[in-house]
Amino acid sequence: MEKVHLIGIGGSGLSAIARLLLERGYLVSGSDRADSLILSDLRSMGADIIIGHDAKNVAGVDVVVRSSAIPDENPEVTAAVKFGVPVLKRAEFLGKLMTGKTGIAVAGTHGKTTTTSMLAWVLTALEQDPSYIVGGVVSNLGVNAHSGKGDCFVIEADEYDGMFLGLKPSLEVITNVEHDHPDCYPTADQFQSAFEQFTDLLPPNGTLIACAQDAGAKKVIAHAQTMNKNIETYAIENFTGQEGDMEIHSKASNLVSNNKGGFSFDAEIKDQSSHVDLQVPGRHNVLNGMACMTTIAILKLPLDKAARALSDFQGVERRFEIRGELEGMTFIDDYAHHPTEIRATLAAARSRYPGRRLWVVWQPHTYSRTQLLQSQFSYAFNDADRVIVTEIYAARESKQDFSARKIVEIMAHPAVKFIPQLGEASNYLISHMRAGDVLLVLSAGDANQITQWVMDYFRNNEVNDV
Repeated sequence: MEKVHLIGIGGSGLSAIARLLLERGYLVSGSDRADSLILSDLRSMGADIIIGHDAKNVAGVDVVVRSSAIPDENPEVTAAVKFGVPVLKRAEFLGKLMTGKTGIAVAGTHGKTTTTSMLAWVLTALEQDPSYIVGGVVSNLGVNAHSGKGDCFVIEADEYDGMFLGLKPSLEVITNVEHDHPDCYPTADQFQSAFEQFTDLLPPNGTLIACAQDAGAKKVIAHAQTMNKNIETYAIENFTGQEGDMEIHSKASNLVSNNKGGFSFDAEIKDQSSHVDLQVPGRHNVLNGMACMTTIAILKLPLDKAARALSDFQGVERRFEIRGELEGMTFIDDYAHHPTEIRATLAAARSRYPGRRLWVVWQPHTYSRTQLLQSQFSYAFNDADRVIVTEIYAARESKQDFSARKIVEIMAHPAVKFIPQLGEASNYLISHMRAGDVLLVLSAGDANQITQWVMDYFRNNEVNDV
């Protein structure tokens, strides 16, 4: 039996691969810098987890898989190379896992985790028993990965470090394309080109499913047309400013806010109309839902049943995840770390909680992104009543002489504060929040701790009356 060792096994990408491998019967080991609940879960499934990186950890393994954050000089990487053990990145390894399945790869700057989760859930509800790998825990399913017996393999196709270029998809979903990850793609053209290369992976009988109301996705559609790819487009009916300049195959119509906190709409696909009552908020999730429903139609599965399953979709971890309600206050975690995502998430919060005071904590993610998009970040928070900006979460980058304070200095928001330390930000919230407030923590790093700290305080103390 093949033994696979994963370096950085605690991350969202490799932990999902580990879960799938364990379900397939592989021997799995892995290492990471610190322990976590994810690692405890993998241990309970039979994985051999080591805290810390050491050359001896790769002894006796058949293949090593490393995350994008693991450098060439990592002792486990160098030891594996020395002893002739193949060292693969996620892209190379995932392509092998998809062999023999109908691969459905979901890509895009924004929305790919939620759309992948929707598909994994709907296909499961339709009794297709799909395999899937998602960059977060799907609330309806309770896990981020599964090795199913069905034909479909749904995967979140991450563009970082070109990961998605190693996949073998039969169907591709592109939600949108907007410049991100400047550490990998210094220019917008390079980023756009990567998505065009992604569509080149489609076989002759494959299909591209893309959002016709996104400018970047439309450029990818145009490229795919020159390559004679099969294309299905989706959009919200009568979207602003671009009507008539591209054929729309699937439309969301009759949007209305519902009592679940999301939008209800009719999904008009291939001469059929199915009614969806989303629980997840925001017009952006209507588009994610249309990507899901269009994919289901291409798979020739029943759309009415799919619409009912999509209406039961409860979301995904750290994507507008409501952590709790205490003393009339609502606490939400979200992964938004790009200006477009922030604006969409705040609009969703405004729609779901009209008339309530909205506190937003934003932890910038990576120096390169924060510096590249600082002008866009400066006006992304208009829908918030109060904004706290913490120091930048470096993630995979080395510490640099650039502070989030510089973004705060150019923000026009009338109530923004720079509070660099997470503990200080928590104390400020505890002193100033009151009944009726909504706290939304935006972080792809570790600032979600703030939510827990503030909730723990208010569980044991009275709410401020300020």
